[in-house]
Formats: sequence, structure tokens, C-alpha cells
Amino acid sequence: MCISCHTTGFEKRFDAATDTFASTWKEPNVSCQSCHGPGERHVKWAQLKKDGQPAQEAVGEPFGLSIRLKTASGPQQVEACAACHSRRAELTGHSPPGQPRLDHHLPSLLMPGLYHADGQQLDEVFVDGSYRQSKMYQKGVGCMACHNAHTGKLKLAGNAVCLQCHGGQPNPEQPAYAAAAGAFDTQAHHFHRAGSAGAQCVACHMPAKTYMQIQPRPDHSLRVPRPDLSVKLGTPNACNGCHADQSAQWAADQVATWYGPKRRQEPHYGEVFAAARAGQPGASEALARLAADLQMPAIVRATALASLRADASTGMTERISATRDADAEVRAAAADSLDAAPAAQRLYALGPLLRDPVRGVRIAAARGLSSLPAAQIDAALRPAFDAALAEYIAAQSVSLDMPGARLNLAVVHQNTGRLDLAEAHYMAALKIDPDFTPARANLSQLYNQTGRNADAERVLTEGLKRQPAIGELQYLLGLLLAEGQRLPEAAQALARAAQLLPERAKVHYNLGLALQQLGRRQPAEQTLLRAQQLAPQDTATAYALAVFYAQGGERALARRWAETLRMLSPDDPQVRQLVERLRQPG
Repeated sequence: MCISCHTTGFEKRFDAATDTFASTWKEPNVSCQSCHGPGERHVKWAQLKKDGQPAQEAVGEPFGLSIRLKTASGPQQVEACAACHSRRAELTGHSPPGQPRLDHHLPSLLMPGLYHADGQQLDEVFVDGSYRQSKMYQKGVGCMACHNAHTGKLKLAGNAVCLQCHGGQPNPEQPAYAAAAGAFDTQAHHFHRAGSAGAQCVACHMPAKTYMQIQPRPDHSLRVPRPDLSVKLGTPNACNGCHADQSAQWAADQVATWYGPKRRQEPHYGEVFAAARAGQPGASEALARLAADLQMPAIVRATALASLRADASTGMTERISATRDADAEVRAAAADSLDAAPAAQRLYALGPLLRDPVRGVRIAAARGLSSLPAAQIDAALRPAFDAALAEYIAAQSVSLDMPGARLNLAVVHQNTGRLDLAEAHYMAALKIDPDFTPARANLSQLYNQTGRNADAERVLTEGLKRQPAIGELQYLLGLLLAEGQRLPEAAQALARAAQLLPERAKVHYNLGLALQQLGRRQPAEQTLLRAQQLAPQDTATAYALAVFYAQGGERALARRWAETLRMLSPDDPQVRQLVERLRQPG
């Protein structure tokens, strides 16, 4: 996982049949060709230049390089460096300089576990995903504005590197970035003693987090400290990074004292992501608006789209529109976001993407269409679909030594009816990592769908023996046992799942139904009400409560929940029938 970026010309050469590697590389370090492309044309250019012949015309590129970073635009520089300086999934096993990043790898978005809700680095995500949130990136500033690519060091020491642009003095090497923005290297701006650690620009705008115990990595989102967001969301802030003995509210009050009470109070996309992560009402609508906001960084919009993936209806107009976005990462995320959409919408939105110029977009569209019955894919679209699906399978096959790639292959094979291949890849994923919950959960569901419930139960119980606190496995086991009418065991598993997944409404809903069938009315009532509290718009829970009270002879409560159900689903004939029945006396 590390060596491909720490050598030149690395080839993994993993043989899945024998579970062995025969890896090779050209040089045991990062050499010229890692960043500039194959050196043959450059050598030819140099020789022609030496001989006094027209060199550039002969090789077709300046200096014979695939990309010359010194004269590349800011986004081109970031694209070249991101091949290694990003958390990403491999698509080809190579990252040829000068080619679109999504042709060869998929950068991670600002997802839970990797980033805090406001986009600050959490896990080891390197710097690309952070930097692409920054205003500097949006304005076209590239890596070479601050960094010397050959030494790996900053071009200037301390605050001087920032003052190239933010000190009022133009930078002759980077005139496009120069902006007389005023005097920032003063106590009137940073309110810290001159020369102290707190007076360093990076202390406030690039707080570092240490990885592997030895690597302090500055957060490259270059953000203005927002302790007010820490108060709201529980996210870190630079102020409390140093003043750890103080509260976030103290830090927010200090900022208000220094800069005025309304300083940096504007809404932040982190508030939308935090609400979505917490499952708050209205979060999906806010995500859809964020995805459509062209003033937001592309990585933020793509993350908003990815966060809507499980939602089958909200923001469909925005999602479909995003499949035509100018940014490839947004198009790919939009394609992924349509997993739960109706077939007609998926075909309309994803069909054109099968011929997208960027590989990462094509394969996202193919994966999204793979779960449709073959007959629904028009004959005119079939060749493009088959080609893009083959690209998807090839991309996952680059990483057959990793459980995630095995899971992805299993899902697409299951979608297309090749269940033997799906089972094999799920089992291979669990051989690599027996605690890889997504593969275990999917394999159990595959067995259940094909009538192999004993195997499904075995897979789940094996996983729970290893990790009893995995709520998802407890939940699936409870559903499986309930299906087999083993209600006491099902209720026990679902109760454990509800403890482990206290905010998952469906877990409480299914536990309530099991308890009701067991005649345990009081805990069933409490559990169903908890499910409704967690998901007040869910019609299934409202229906269950109406039926629950009707069966218990509590017609007033039954009518109340039936009316709630009618408001949630006014056009459902089954709902109207229930309401009318409960309105009748007796």
C-alpha cells in the first residue's frame, strides 16, 4: 500500500490464484519519471538540443516532458501531486503524469472516519482532499507556490512563505498569486506575541496532526479558525489545539472579542454534513442544496452527493443535474448517489455517462446500472454498458489483494446474476480480513436470498463470535431468525442490535414487531414509539402503531396514528382504507 508512491515504476504483480506477489520497480525512490513521465523523450530532446536541431518540434512536448510542473497551472500541479498525496482507490495501478486523476484513481471524499464533519483531517488522508477545500485552490494556487518539489521543503522559512502573497509584496515567480492583502504578520492580526509559536501563520490556519507518532501533518484546508463551529459540532479548532486547558466556548468568545461578535458566523458546510451524519430531519434536503451550490468546492459538492446515496427520492433534480457537471469528481459522485433511484431515472442520468471521457465516471455509471435487469438496458446502450462494466471489473481486479475490491466485485457480480462469482469474492474478502463486516453482511444476505438460511446464520454467528459488538451483524441475525419464526431468539438479537445501534430507527421498528408478536405489549409499544421518534416521517412505523393500538382495543390512539399516517401518505389507498375502518364505531 505504501511502496507504489515510494518507488518509481512500481508494478504489484499479484497473482490471485496462488495468493502471491512478484512485484517489481524501476528505482527504489521517487525519481524524475514519477512526476514528469517517461524520460526517453526528454533524452531525445536534450540530444537534439545539443546537436543544434529543432528539439521541441521533434518530441512534441516542452523539454520532452509529459508535464512540466514549473509552468503548469495550479490545478495541473495539484493533479500531478495528488497521484500520491491523496487517500484514494487505485483504478489502473499506474498514475501517468499529465493524465486526469480519475482515469487512474478515485480520491476519497470527506466521509466519516476520514474527515471531521467540517472537512478537517481526521485519519491519515495526506493533503489533497484538504487542499481542494481551500480558497487558495479555488483561486488557482498550486503546490509549487509554497513547496520545492525536488527538495520537499518549503520555498521560504516560517511566515515568509505565506507573505509571498499575503504580505502586500508581489512574488515575481508567481505573479498570478500575488495580492496585496494587507499586513497579516502583525500582532494586530494574530493577537500573539511576535515571534511566538502562536504568531506563526500555520498555527492558526494549518494546525497539524501527528500520524505514525513521528509525522506532524499540517491541515492543508488553510481555513480560518472557527471555534464557534466547535461549540456547535464538536469539531477541533486551532485555538484549542494550543489552549487545550480552555473550552471551545472560551475560544469562540476570544475570537468575538478580537474581531467583533459577528466574525466568521456565516453558515459552513460542516453543519450540513454534521446534521446528515446524525440523521437529523431535513438533512437530505440540505445536502441536495449543497450539492447544487456552484460556489462550493467540487470535493464538498461531491461529498454531499455521496451522502445521499441511500436516499431514493430527495434531491433527484440536483443529483441528475450533477451528472452533467463540468467536474469529473462531481459527475462520478452523482452517478454513485443514484443507487436507490428508480430504474427510469438511473437510465436517463447514467446512460450518457457510460461514454464519459473519464474512466472514473464511466465505471461509476456502469456499476450504478449493473443492478438493473438486462432487458431494461436498451440495445443501443448495451455496447457502452458492457465496455464500461468491463472497465469497472478491471479496475477492481487491480486490488484483488484487498478486501474492499473483492467486495466491489462480489456486489457487481451479484447484481448481474453471477452468484457463484459473487460468493467466491465475498469469501475471498473474508479470507483476507475475517472482520470485514460489509463482506460478511452481504454474504449472509446472498445466502438468505438464495434459500441457504443455515449458511446465512453460520456466517453471521461466526462473525459475532469474533466481534459480538457489531450491531449490523446482530441486526441481520435478528431479521433472519424472525423470518424463520424463531421469535424469542430474534427478539434477543434485535434487542442487542438496538443497544449497539441506538439511533437506527429500523432496528427499533423490527424489534417492536417481534415483541408485539411475542405478546410483550408494553416493551413493544415503547420500542415502536422510539422508532417513530427517530424517524418521524417513516410510514411503516406509523402504520405499525395504528395497527398495534387497534389490535389492543385502544381505538382513539389507533385513529390518531392512522391520521398521522394519512398526513404522511395522503394518496395511499391502503392508508385511506385503514383510516375509514378506524373511524367506524365498535
